Amino acid sequence: MRFRTLGAGAALGASAFAFAHYAPALPDSAIARPAQQFGLPFAGPPGPDTWMLGQGYGNTTGAYRQRRRTYGNLQGVHAGLDFSAPCGTPVRSIGDGTVAEVDGPHGSPPHNVVINHAGNLSSLYGHLRVRSSLRVGQAVKRGDVIGQSGDSQETCISAPHLHLELRDRSHQRFFNPLPYIRADWDSLSLAGSFGRGYQYDLNAPRRWQTPESQPEVRRGGALLNEFARPWPPAPGGGR
Repeated sequence: MRFRTLGAGAALGASAFAFAHYAPALPDSAIARPAQQFGLPFAGPPGPDTWMLGQGYGNTTGAYRQRRRTYGNLQGVHAGLDFSAPCGTPVRSIGDGTVAEVDGPHGSPPHNVVINHAGNLSSLYGHLRVRSSLRVGQAVKRGDVIGQSGDSQETCISAPHLHLELRDRSHQRFFNPLPYIRADWDSLSLAGSFGRGYQYDLNAPRRWQTPESQPEVRRGGALLNEFARPWPPAPGGGR
């Protein structure tokens, strides 16, 4: 989590997002239902030289291994989509909206952007290479470039990818982006993954095993994947 000095012109925006982080989660009745109303964050076709879906949203094996640390405040779940892409790939807004935060307190370093959309939804773009030139309050259209993809380890060779989340405007609820984003998810899921899919609970081996069936996440809620009989087992046999 990183905080940066805000100019006077950003004071109102800072107050707004500070309020959002302490606001109660919005009810279902206030949030737009999924209707494939958004697009992908990259232009052009996927491929090994452009971008690919690296890690899905939800109960992934990678999130399970880090459920008590990196994802402990997100119920142990990977609460977004990871798109592998070379550093510097233009990142585009998934929908019309207004810039709510530039390098706000959402982690996903080194840089991030949050855009508010209709229906009390917000999209977060994390691990951007450089600070976005956008201004808080600026209107953007679907497909507008809002930044450049970067690397979570800031090397551009270790883990270059974009982390994309879809939240409610209060930033307390995290949604599976798939039913909101129009894309050929079946094809995208076939190649490019840098994980091993989803973690099994052998007491309920069919639960949360498809991209579409992944659970919503509540900030600060109890772990969803504290399985009694996990598979694959945690490294070293520890849980």
